[in-house]
Amino acid sequence: MATDRFIVEVEKGKEGVDGGSPSVGSVYRSIYAKDGFPEPADDLLSCWDIFRASASTPPEHHQRDPRSSELRSRQASNEPITRGALQASALRNQKPAKANLKETPFPETRAGDGGSEQASTSRKPPPLNMQAAPSPPVTSRRTRRCPTNRATVRDNGGTRGRTRRSMTGRRRRSDGKPLRRTKKGLRRGHGRSRADRTPVPKTDLTSLSFLSLSFKIDLSAEKSPDNPMLGRREIVDGKAGKYVWQTYKEVYDIVIKLGNSIRTIGVGKGEKCGIYGANSPEWIISMEACNAHGLYCVPLYDTLGAGAIEFIICHAEVSLAFSEEKKISELLKTAPNSTKYLKNIVSFGEVSNVQRAEAERHGLSIYSWDQFLKLGEGKHYELPEKKRSDICTIMYTSGTTGDPKGVLLTNESIIYLLEGVKKLLKTINEELTSKDVYLSYLPLAHIFDRVIEELFIYEAASIGFWRGDVKILVEDIAALKPTIFCAVPRVLERIYNGLQQKLSDGGFLKKTLFNFAFNYKHNNMVKGKAHEQAAPIFDKIVFKKVKEGLGGRVRLILSGAAPLAAHIESFLRVVACAHVLQGYGLTESCGGTFVSIPNELQMLGTVGPPVPNVDIRLESVPEMGYDALASKPRGEICIRGKTLFSGYYKREDLTQEVFIDGWLHTGDIGEWQPDGAMKIIDRKKNIFKLSQGEYVAVENLENIYSHVAAIESIWVYGNSYESYLVAVVCPSKIQIEHWAKEHNVSGDFETICQNQKTKEFILGEFNRVAKDKKLKGFELIKGVHLDTVPFDMERDLITPSYKKKRPQLLKYYQKEIDEMYNKTKN
Repeated sequence: MATDRFIVEVEKGKEGVDGGSPSVGSVYRSIYAKDGFPEPADDLLSCWDIFRASASTPPEHHQRDPRSSELRSRQASNEPITRGALQASALRNQKPAKANLKETPFPETRAGDGGSEQASTSRKPPPLNMQAAPSPPVTSRRTRRCPTNRATVRDNGGTRGRTRRSMTGRRRRSDGKPLRRTKKGLRRGHGRSRADRTPVPKTDLTSLSFLSLSFKIDLSAEKSPDNPMLGRREIVDGKAGKYVWQTYKEVYDIVIKLGNSIRTIGVGKGEKCGIYGANSPEWIISMEACNAHGLYCVPLYDTLGAGAIEFIICHAEVSLAFSEEKKISELLKTAPNSTKYLKNIVSFGEVSNVQRAEAERHGLSIYSWDQFLKLGEGKHYELPEKKRSDICTIMYTSGTTGDPKGVLLTNESIIYLLEGVKKLLKTINEELTSKDVYLSYLPLAHIFDRVIEELFIYEAASIGFWRGDVKILVEDIAALKPTIFCAVPRVLERIYNGLQQKLSDGGFLKKTLFNFAFNYKHNNMVKGKAHEQAAPIFDKIVFKKVKEGLGGRVRLILSGAAPLAAHIESFLRVVACAHVLQGYGLTESCGGTFVSIPNELQMLGTVGPPVPNVDIRLESVPEMGYDALASKPRGEICIRGKTLFSGYYKREDLTQEVFIDGWLHTGDIGEWQPDGAMKIIDRKKNIFKLSQGEYVAVENLENIYSHVAAIESIWVYGNSYESYLVAVVCPSKIQIEHWAKEHNVSGDFETICQNQKTKEFILGEFNRVAKDKKLKGFELIKGVHLDTVPFDMERDLITPSYKKKRPQLLKYYQKEIDEMYNKTKN
C-alpha cells in the first residue's frame, strides 16, 4: 500500500498465531506527525486551563490555584527541572499586585497569566480583543501583525509596555518611538517608563520571577477577556433579534461565582455533577465550574433510552444536577430511586412552586439559577490542584445490553485531542482564530460537539446557541453567520434534498445553468484546483445563494457521528463554496480520530487519514474474511494514543473487552486507501449508528419486537445512511390467517402476506410493543417485508445454532431492503 501521501508507517505488521491472536497490519500515523505528536504547553494541565487561558482571570483567584507543587515534587525527587517546568512554576508563584477595579475601565487580567500587575487609568490600554472585533490569530512565536502599520507586535506583559518591530527591523515602543540602546543592548524595561516597570527580583529557584516575566510575554497574546464567548438571540416582543454576547471575562466571573456556590453546598473535587438540557450558555458555564473545581461533569441525555437518566444518576452517583428549566419535571421523575445520590437540583431558569414542593417531598434542595448564584456571594474557595490524569467527564454512550456505558475521559485525553486537531488545521491552512464563530446545536452531551466547543474556547473564539427548534435552525444560522459549521449526515441530507427540490421547481433554464456550472467546477476540482479557484465566477452568480443559506461566511463544514453519503459530500463540496470534510471517532477515542483533507476529491466516501495524535492499525477478522495483511488491508480499526479513554466506569469487564495491550478495538471494519485515507466498510458487532448519530443495539430490539404474537422471527436492519429502521419478518401462519379471516382479507398465506393491510397490521403491532417498552423514535420500524419462508441454513441465513448471519441476510434481502427505503421516502 502506498504510504507517501498522508500517512507514514511506524511499525511493521505481524502474522497471527493459530488458535491465538489474529494477524495485525502495520501501524500508521499521520504524515503531519512523522516527527512526533504535538505536545501541549507545560502549564496546560486540565480543561480548566483551556478556558482560563482565554479569560484572563483575576489575580485573587489565580493565586489560589496551587499547581506550583509540581515543581517542588520535581525538586524533592531530584528530577531534572526543564525550562518549561521553571516557566510553569514561575507563572504559578507570581505574586500579584493589588488592583483597583473601580478605577480601571479595562478588564482586569490575571497576575502571572500574562496580565498587567498594576491596574491603571493613567493611560488608555491598547484596544485588544474588543467584542465587535476579536483578536487576530496568534502565531507560534506569540506575535501578531499590527493592523495600522503592518509591524509586528509583541506583548510584554499585559495592558502596557508592548514593543513593536517595524518593517525595517528596528524595535519600537508602543507609542512608535524607537527604543534607546545601551552598551548592553536594549534599555532595561523594554520600552516602558521607569514608573511602569515591574521590579524584577533576584533570579533563583524559589521565586523564579524573571522566568515568570518571560513566560508572561508568551501568554499575554493569548489572553482575550473582551472577546465575545457565548451568545444567544435576544427575544423582543416574542420575536428573535440579534445575538447578544457575554465576553470571556464576563463568563469567567459567573463561573467563579457558580463554583463558589457549588462549594458552599458541600460539593467538591471528585464528586459528580450532572448537566441535563439543550445546548445553552448555562450548559457551558456549568461545565467550566466543574472543570475549575475538579468535579466530574456527567452529561445527561434522555435519548439513550427509557430510564437512562435515572440509571446514569444512580450509576455515576450524581449528587448535583444542573437542568434546563423544562427538563426539571423529567429529572424529578427519577425520584425516589435517584435521591440516594442526588441531593441538589439547579435550574438554568426559574423553579415553579409545584416543582419546589415536589423536590422537597423527596428531600431534594432545588434552586433557580439566580438564587443559586447568590449562595456563593462573598465567599472564596481555593481551586483544587488538578492533574492531566484526573477524570474530567463521564460521558455515557449506548451499549448492546441496553444500559448506557460511562466512558471515562481525562483532562489529558481532551487536551491531546485538541492539540492534534490544532496541528492538523494549521498544516492544512485552516487554523481557527478568535474571529471564528460556531453555531452550537449538536448535543453537548455527545463527544463530537463537546470537543468542537472546547477547541473554540481554546482559541478564544465565539459560540452562538440555537433556539432548540430544528424548524427554525436556518433562521439562527442566518442571524449568527458562523464560519465553521458542524453537522451530522442527517442535517446535510436535508440541505441536499432542499436544494434538489428547489432545482426541480426552478424551471429548465435555471436547471441548465446550474448543471453547467456544477459540472464545470467539479471537473476543475477533479483536476486538482482548490474549490475557491475552480469556478470563481459561478461561485458568485450561481452558488452564492447556497453559501448565503449557511450565513454567507462558512469556510469549513465538518460532518461526523455517522458516514456521509458520497454523492451528498461530492455535491456539497462543489456548491457550498466551503471545504466539506468528513470525520470519524468514538466517545472512547475522545472524538476526532480521522478526518478528510480539503481539496482531495479522491477521499470522497472515506473518513480521511488519521489526525496527528494517534497511531492506527487494522486487526484481521478471519470469520468475516477481512485480512489486515492483504494487498488491500482490511480489518478491525484499532487506535493507540493519549486521546483514549481510561475505561468504562464500574465496568472493568467491558473495558478489558475493547482495551487490549494499549489498543482500543473499535468494532468498526476499515479499509486503507492508497493515499492513506480510511474507509469504513462494516461493523464487527451487532450495533450500528443511524444517520442522525444514534446508536441502535439491534439484537435488543429484535428481542423486544419478538413479543408480537403474529411473527415467528425478525431481522431488523438499519445503516448509517438512513435515519430509520426496516425489518424482514417471518410471520406466524396460524396467527396471520386468523387475523385475515376476521378482517376480510382473502387469499392463501403468501397472498395475504403480500397484502398492504397485513403489513400495516404488523407495523401497528410493532408500534404497540414499542410504546409499551418505551422505545425511542429512532428505534421504531418504519418498513416491513413479510417472507413466508422462515430463515434457514439452506439459504445460509442462520448458523447451526440458529444465530442470524447478518451479512448474508443483507445480501439475500438487498432488493427488498432497497424497495422498503425507497417506498417509505416516496
